[in-house]
Amino acid sequence: MGWDWQFFLKDDGSGRTYLQWIFSAWGWTLSVAACAWVVSVSLGFLMGTLRTLQGQPWLVRLATVWVELFRNIPLLVQIFLWYFVVPKIFPPLKDLPGFALVVLALGFFTSARIAEQVRAGIQALPKGQRYAALAMGFSTAQSYRYVILPMAFRIILPPLTSESMNLLKNSSVAFAVSIAELTMYAMQVQEETSRGVEVYLAVTLLYAISAFAVNRVFAWVEKKVQIPGFIVAGGTGGRH
Repeated sequence: MGWDWQFFLKDDGSGRTYLQWIFSAWGWTLSVAACAWVVSVSLGFLMGTLRTLQGQPWLVRLATVWVELFRNIPLLVQIFLWYFVVPKIFPPLKDLPGFALVVLALGFFTSARIAEQVRAGIQALPKGQRYAALAMGFSTAQSYRYVILPMAFRIILPPLTSESMNLLKNSSVAFAVSIAELTMYAMQVQEETSRGVEVYLAVTLLYAISAFAVNRVFAWVEKKVQIPGFIVAGGTGGRH
C-alpha cells in the first residue's frame, strides 16, 4: 500500500479535516509545554536557590525533599497520581480540568530537575561574589536577586535549554489522561485511517520543529545575556 498524504485533507467525520485536527493537537501540545515550563522554571529556581541558603537548614531540607520526591517518581506515575489519586485526597481539585492537572504534574517533575541545575550553577560561582554583595550592604535576598542568580542563569542556560526541549517532548504523556495533544492524535488517526506511516511522520516533524524552535529561542537568549569576557565551560564560568 502506497503513501497517501492527501488523506489529511479529508473530513474526519466532525466537519473538519485531519490537517485541521493535527494543528489543533499541536496547539494543545505547545500549550501544555508552555504552561508546564512556567511552573517548572518558577519552582525550579525557587527550590534550587533554597538549597544553597546558608543558615537556613529547614529551608534547605524542604527544598531537598521537594527535589528528591519529584525527581525519583516516574513522570507517567505522577500524571496518574495527579489525575486519579490527588483529587480524591483533596476534593477541591476535582474541579480542575485534566489539562491543569497534567501541567502541574509535568511542571513539578521538571522543576526538580531544574532546581538541581540552579543549585549547581550557584555553587559554581566564586564565593567571593556572594561575600562582595554582602559587603556592599545587600541583604541575602538582594544578593541573590542582583548578583548570584543573574550570573547563575548564564551558567545554566545550556542545560536549561536541553531541559526545556525535554519538557516539550515529555508533554506527550498527556495522552494517558485523554488530553488531545499530538501523540493522542496520532494514535486515534492511525486507528481510524490505518495511515500510521503518514501520521507518525507528520507528528514527528512537528515535534522536531517545536524542539528546534525552543533551541533557537534559548540560543538567542544566551547570546543576548552574554557578558563580554565571561565564558561558560564545563558547567563553570570564568574570565579570559
